[in-house]
Amino acid sequence: MTRVLLAEDDSYLCNGLEMALKRKGYAVDAVSTGTEAQAILLTQNFDVLLLDLGLPGLDGTEILTDLRKKGSETPVIVITARDALEDKINGLDLGANDYLVKPFHFLELEARIRAVLRKTNWSNQVELEFGSLKLNTNSGVLTIGDRELDLTPKEAIVLKTLMSRAGRVVSKRQIMDQVPDWGDESSENAVEIVVHRVRKKLENANVAINTVRGFGYIIEQAN
Repeated sequence: MTRVLLAEDDSYLCNGLEMALKRKGYAVDAVSTGTEAQAILLTQNFDVLLLDLGLPGLDGTEILTDLRKKGSETPVIVITARDALEDKINGLDLGANDYLVKPFHFLELEARIRAVLRKTNWSNQVELEFGSLKLNTNSGVLTIGDRELDLTPKEAIVLKTLMSRAGRVVSKRQIMDQVPDWGDESSENAVEIVVHRVRKKLENANVAINTVRGFGYIIEQAN
């Protein structure tokens, strides 16, 4: 499941965003001060940080600067009332992945979250490894031990999405967002069909794609 840290001191907006994100299947931790945000980032990992710049205690720009100085690649979407061009440029120069000015529509925020997650998942890794699996993301060739298997483009995308987030739950929506066109099929049904085909190919790999009912899939070492 995608973990989101929401750092926002407007309690009305924070509560609304937290509820909306949870309804969409995200796991959300919410903090209202910059000090709290910095403390939780030191001890926990998140898939996305939604960061207000005008936080009490510690400004959002300081949090962002500190995060990037430590080498963290956590995607950061700035959500702020600061709409001046110089503020946007400064935020992006400090390492923000996106910059969204209040007020905004939740659907736009959700789309931007999906976009930064796509960029994170589709980093320039040519080969992914998990257990006995090696996936060449350029050729779509899957190696299991000394065996090579060719995957269809959709199979390769589904497996890459799961392997890049190994040990964490990946929702059907996250998988659907990686594939530009599922054809005439219902997208969720199409995902299930492709996952079933990939499972068949992994039968002797000591790796399993398990269903987490109501959430999605997780790739794990088989018992």
